[in-house]
Amino acid sequence: MSFNDFGLPDDLLKAVKSKGYTAPTPIQTRVIPEILNGKDILARAQTGTGKTDAFALPLVDMLSRQKVNKRHPRALVLAPTRELALQVGESFKAYGRRVSVRCTVVYGGVNISPQIDRLKRGVDVLVATPGRLLDLSEYRGLNLSQVEFLVFDEADRMLDLGFKNEISQVLDLVPQERRTMLFSATYTPEIRALAKIMLISPEFIEVAPKKKAAESIVQKVHMVEQTDKRALLIHLIERQNWRQALVFIRTKHGANKLTGRLAARGISAAALHSNKSQSFRTRTLNEFKRGEIRILVATDVAARGLDITNLPHVVNYDMPGMPEDYIHRIGRTGRAGESGIAISFVSRGEQPVLKDIEKLLGRKIKKEEVAGFTHSSVVPDFVLLRPDDAGSERKADKKIKELVSKRRASKRKSVPKGGKPKAQPKSGRKKGKSGKKVSRSRARFQQAAKRGRGRK
Repeated sequence: MSFNDFGLPDDLLKAVKSKGYTAPTPIQTRVIPEILNGKDILARAQTGTGKTDAFALPLVDMLSRQKVNKRHPRALVLAPTRELALQVGESFKAYGRRVSVRCTVVYGGVNISPQIDRLKRGVDVLVATPGRLLDLSEYRGLNLSQVEFLVFDEADRMLDLGFKNEISQVLDLVPQERRTMLFSATYTPEIRALAKIMLISPEFIEVAPKKKAAESIVQKVHMVEQTDKRALLIHLIERQNWRQALVFIRTKHGANKLTGRLAARGISAAALHSNKSQSFRTRTLNEFKRGEIRILVATDVAARGLDITNLPHVVNYDMPGMPEDYIHRIGRTGRAGESGIAISFVSRGEQPVLKDIEKLLGRKIKKEEVAGFTHSSVVPDFVLLRPDDAGSERKADKKIKELVSKRRASKRKSVPKGGKPKAQPKSGRKKGKSGKKVSRSRARFQQAAKRGRGRK
């Protein structure tokens, strides 16, 4: 099939060609005809499959055929993050400028006034993050009563970010009679429930995700204790002289903490997650792309839509929650024919996740040892004992093992069942008759005075 088969006007076909498409992708082949035929859409597709153009192209075509003098948007696209919203907006603008369809993108973390001014001039397509969209609706600078097409892009990420209430509020602002399209990488019970509320007799379209990473990516696994991951990362950065790396971590707090520890070692690093302001995220990404930041520590949500050329290393500091996310993560390296290395730090508790990923890939990922850090690796001579390591336990001195055993036992005793560690008595200051704390010097003076009175 070719794009000519969709019945699109010549101007849009030229725009498609200028974007480098020679033939529609599987998701485009299935989605575009259904949208043009007036169907609601429930589609499951991964990032990187061409899904943005799958809905942008037919929507621009339909809007261009119905020229009306309306100032308010006729198509609304919701995206979970600023980065994805901008990416979607670029596709709409690339097509829209050919047929006089106006598009603008709004998101939080920046001054709202320019966005209000842009909406006053009139738009056909509005791409927005949920929070800023509701902010604009309160300013009365936005009227959603004329929306004909409503699109949710990466709806599962929107729910992950806690936008469920915002989605409900948006649904109250748009007309009941509309066309709705929901795109998601996963088909969870929450997504099913959302689809049931929003969609009318939808066409369910599922495109299997790519199960293989690019051949240019070298994949490795280091089996390591959770507590040793930071030391291993620093070791690899310093000993192998990494030029640049993107490090994926599970939580925002963890990203901040790891970034601080790297900076303390003189390694230029920055954290990227949803709690950071939009201006900070934009500046950080630009600095990372220019090579001014050596290590970027990011959560999955913040890393959505990242396109960084010549990135040599990607590290799964924490393993992803879903096997499909592993493909998305490591796909940040090895792009445009360049080679790349993807390294995963796998703790004992994360081994089931590794098995699921290998099942998805259809092969085992090579495990590599790093002396002194990974499971089953040789313990260096300067390490007297590595607890729970069979080889180290055999080689260690008996007195060292006894000492470690006693310390562990004492820690267990200090923690009552289901409670906090017992408070240790404070040394130093004593309390006087009034109940107030007395300094050490004052206490010694009082004791000396008592001894003096006793001699008389």
